[in-house]
Amino acid sequence: MFSADAIEAALGRFPRIHATHAPTALEPMARLGASLGLDLTVKRDDCTGVAMGGNKVRQLEFYIGAAEAKGADTILITGAVQSNFVRTAAAMARRAGMDCRVQLEERVPDIDATHRQNGNVLLDHLFGATVYSFPEGENEDAADASLAKIAEDLRLRGRIPYIIGLAARTPPLGALGYVVGALELAAQHGGSPPYDEIVVASGSAQTHCGILFGLRALGIEIPVRGICVRRPADIQEARVARRLTDMAAMTGLAVTIPDSDVRCFHDEREQGYGQMSGATHRAILRAARDEGLLLDPVYTGKVLAGLITLHERGHLAGERVLFWHTGGQPALFAYADALLPKPDDT
Repeated sequence: MFSADAIEAALGRFPRIHATHAPTALEPMARLGASLGLDLTVKRDDCTGVAMGGNKVRQLEFYIGAAEAKGADTILITGAVQSNFVRTAAAMARRAGMDCRVQLEERVPDIDATHRQNGNVLLDHLFGATVYSFPEGENEDAADASLAKIAEDLRLRGRIPYIIGLAARTPPLGALGYVVGALELAAQHGGSPPYDEIVVASGSAQTHCGILFGLRALGIEIPVRGICVRRPADIQEARVARRLTDMAAMTGLAVTIPDSDVRCFHDEREQGYGQMSGATHRAILRAARDEGLLLDPVYTGKVLAGLITLHERGHLAGERVLFWHTGGQPALFAYADALLPKPDDT
């Protein structure tokens, strides 16, 4: 167990810019919670301030800080066509006076013109990002190799690129942003958050890992459940465990997290990355109509759907649950056809 000051001192060794509108609010989800029989709270990291917000702002504070420390003039990043990370990286690169080159991977099958032109893609172009396409969606090594080739071409032209690496073999620098988030949550509750369980999206796993690592570094034992948005639970849990080990080595904080603390959930009814199941669609509608809260089909809609399923199966650790909202609302506009009522809907 470490003090908040000791953790902040360890984080202070890493270059960082400050961009997040923090602390983000904690709001009761009274109507939805009552309908579920839960004491449900949402942490509004969809309101982090930059480029329509989301969890990537906290993470990019450390990536952009590292890029500035290296004298970079160009940010490079790879992600799905509707990537929130790509959109936020483009915006934060511009705020730092840097160019941005983004590579969009084909992770979602059979997408239409709206998906390719609206939502996050529209914002990428508004921020002036140079956009490249990559034909695969589940090959991190190949995507990274393609990005490295773009970077090398830039170096040959006298540019100084900085690659934001998200694959499991790269240092989880962005996870530090969610160690900061865990410190923030603890401080909002006087050091003792009153939740039986925290539920959050788990994709690249940097948000999931940062929250879990930060809480355990403080000696807070609240279970943190990652809802899988891309990989089955067993594969995702292995990724999270590896990232947590990397974080301990990277920060110098000797935090040992047992495998039993690494908890992921993948509903067998859910489809692949970026594909919206009926359960996710219903969760999006419930949040909108009970709470006026917007979720997205790729991440937060799946998280609420997973939370509801876990509750229905009696698998949550208790009734006081924190839903950590990670943003992603721009993607809603890319899924308009799937979300809008059909003429024969009743």
